[in-house]
Amino acid sequence: MRCPFCHSEDTQVMDTRVSDEGDSVRRRRRCASCDKRFTTYERAELNFPAIVKKNGSRVDYSHEKLAGSIRLALRKRPVSADMVEDAIGRIEEKLMASGEKEVPSERVGELVMRELKRLDKVAYIRFASVYRSFADIESFESALKELK
Repeated sequence: MRCPFCHSEDTQVMDTRVSDEGDSVRRRRRCASCDKRFTTYERAELNFPAIVKKNGSRVDYSHEKLAGSIRLALRKRPVSADMVEDAIGRIEEKLMASGEKEVPSERVGELVMRELKRLDKVAYIRFASVYRSFADIESFESALKELK
């Protein structure tokens, strides 16, 4: 590991700790040349499948985009942040477990709708109204009937 201060490659690990969540390793290091200390983190590199949009274009999976969509649907709803993170984790686990290199955006949308249905019915309808592009009252009513 190169020192961020003097760029020497002669550094030593002074202390290693696993994060509370267990998903990363924190290392305190000391540079043998300039004697400064710095911290590095190691995390597993996960390769999520690419998302194939309706128009055929491909985009990289984005945790932030998924989380933002779910949080927008849940805005001002009584759902804890832990429950939201758990739902996002379940969606990501299913994407990783699929073993596919590409996943249609419709599949991701269906996974989100399944999780929102479990978390909050109002958020589910909010998301479904945008995701399914309700064109009229009848489609909205059929989504409501589906919930009952």
